[in-house]
Amino acid sequence: MNIRLLSLVFMLVATFFTKNAVAQLEFPEDKVSWSFSVEQNGDEATVIGKITMVKHWHIYAAYLPKGSFLIPTAVDLTPSSNFKMIGKLIEPKPVFEHDDITDEDLYYHSNTIYLKQKIKITSEKDFTLKGKFSFQTCDDSHCLPPHEVDFSVKVKGVKAETSEVTPVVNKKDTVIENTDPNETTAIKTEPKTDSKKASDEEPKEEEASLWGVFFAAFLSGFIALIMPCVFPMIPMTVSFFTKRSKNKADGIKNAMIYGGSIVLIHVILGGIVVITGAGELLNELSTNVYFNIFFFLMLFVFGLSFLGAFEIQLPASWVNKADSKADKGGVVGIFFMALVLSLASFSCTGPILGSLLGGLSSYGGGSALMVGMFAFGLALALPFMLFSIFPAWLNSMPSSGGWLNVVKVFLGFLEIAFAFKFLSTADTTMQWHLLEREIFISIWIAVFGTLTLYMFGKIQLPHDSPVSKLSVGRSMMGTLVLAFTIYLIPGLWGAPLKVVNAFLPPDFYAESPGGLGGGSNHSSGNSIEHVDGMHEGPQGIMAFNDYDKALAYAKKVNKPLFVDFTGWGCVNCRKMEQSVWGQPGVIEHLRNDVVIVSLYVDERTELPKKEQGVVKVGDREISVKTIGNKWTVKQMSEYKTASQPYYVMQTPEGVDLGNGSADYQNHSNTAVFQKWLEEGLELNKKAK
Repeated sequence: MNIRLLSLVFMLVATFFTKNAVAQLEFPEDKVSWSFSVEQNGDEATVIGKITMVKHWHIYAAYLPKGSFLIPTAVDLTPSSNFKMIGKLIEPKPVFEHDDITDEDLYYHSNTIYLKQKIKITSEKDFTLKGKFSFQTCDDSHCLPPHEVDFSVKVKGVKAETSEVTPVVNKKDTVIENTDPNETTAIKTEPKTDSKKASDEEPKEEEASLWGVFFAAFLSGFIALIMPCVFPMIPMTVSFFTKRSKNKADGIKNAMIYGGSIVLIHVILGGIVVITGAGELLNELSTNVYFNIFFFLMLFVFGLSFLGAFEIQLPASWVNKADSKADKGGVVGIFFMALVLSLASFSCTGPILGSLLGGLSSYGGGSALMVGMFAFGLALALPFMLFSIFPAWLNSMPSSGGWLNVVKVFLGFLEIAFAFKFLSTADTTMQWHLLEREIFISIWIAVFGTLTLYMFGKIQLPHDSPVSKLSVGRSMMGTLVLAFTIYLIPGLWGAPLKVVNAFLPPDFYAESPGGLGGGSNHSSGNSIEHVDGMHEGPQGIMAFNDYDKALAYAKKVNKPLFVDFTGWGCVNCRKMEQSVWGQPGVIEHLRNDVVIVSLYVDERTELPKKEQGVVKVGDREISVKTIGNKWTVKQMSEYKTASQPYYVMQTPEGVDLGNGSADYQNHSNTAVFQKWLEEGLELNKKAK
């Protein structure tokens, strides 16, 4: 059947069966944009189609299984004596997915792809190559009519006596181009561009786009720098360079090696992702139980060392060997410290890195990703490189008995306090309930209370000099620590403690949710009934942990589903729940207008044996053994991301609403999150 006739039939049927068809009419040009160009080298050329689909939309593969009812994507060149076809249309490897509803295998493309058709030029004169591009675009809920468009590109002729021709890129000769998915196709004819000029301008365009990637990733690195889990590593950096740097020059050299190691680690990480596509690795690592217990023990031991309990020293034989190979040993040691920083900070920076990796992978492939990771590592390393220079200068001062020892003790208390954050992550991930919210806050009150007494000279530690009078600086620091300790105390009775909420266990992970004695702002404020599968979640809001149960309940009460991809060890998830979910204008909607399902991607409870197995997501095979694995696969396969928090809204039937997704990076502002939430609620009303 002619594709134009098929398109007409499809439109008539869709119009007949769709409610409000005129008001809701959609066009393929709104969802897919395209441009065609030709790259030429001698008498061989490649016609290239750049096809871009908006988020959540896709087109089907060019080559589909025999008997498939799907409409394949095609690029058909009009036959001409000016060229001969070489092989078949080349397309990227499509995404494979089995549709349980239609019981059919789906092969499709999303985001941006390139379709290529090679040809051999037989004409000595320049000519216009014509062709047709046809496709059908769909999302998870419906398909639009098949679409076909004509295109043409200019091709240089090849003289018979020419043995070698300079490569020509005629990307400026595109005749059909739809660059804005929100605009209908515009047919335009651009003036013919000199091939030399075109080839000169192309690298500039690519260079400009890579500079954009660089600055965007550089900014992401600075955002990661201010995340809660990066700063606890600064004391370790101070201690390391204080002990190893003997003079200013040595300190600067070590700092440069340290910063360079941070950059190298992130570039290596980018390379691993390029090769394996392991974007979710960061999130898995940040919630790994053994990883967090290891860093708890390490930071706790470092803290005790700073307090003067013992000195951490290598065996004498190791020291002698290190002295004989000082350069090699020094670089290895510094690289290890950089690795410690990069690994330990993943629990806070993992979501940022995960989003960055995924975005760069889809934006510009391997080159953009490597440039982005270099920029991210550089932004993260620069402050540490500059900061690490100062301990070398301070090392020339007395190593004990003065203000330097006070600084070390102060850092030691911080090490111990932050160590419990890693232990808390392991505890919440495994649901041991050994370090619930009240206990965690009590430990911090004890640690910072003791630090207050130390700063005011009420207690002394092994390497302290007698305190005859307090300096102004020490008095001010003591006052600040005292104020912080007092600030923590109401947290035992349910105060939100917004300044440090990212470090604390969730308010529902407690002996008494809402604080000792219970909180008045919790479950009593919900208009939602208590049913099987519900539990009290963040801000005392009733929520589900099982998607199917939540969807069934959403259908029953006819409310949209608020899907929350989260993690027990996700720091930024806690920040969103404490700082955004509980704000006026947001909490009312979450309590009364939606059904919440929180899917914990690091939940360690094993699935029944019949539900375990291996699932292929894209080019990767993921082992599914736990409930967390199940939700991870769901997020990656449906939304092509592995970072948390990640929020989507769905109709009571489980269809994604058109307000897109929300996350920590773009929606941590209450007003922005509220606008996104209310947009979803309004779209759900229109869908009824």
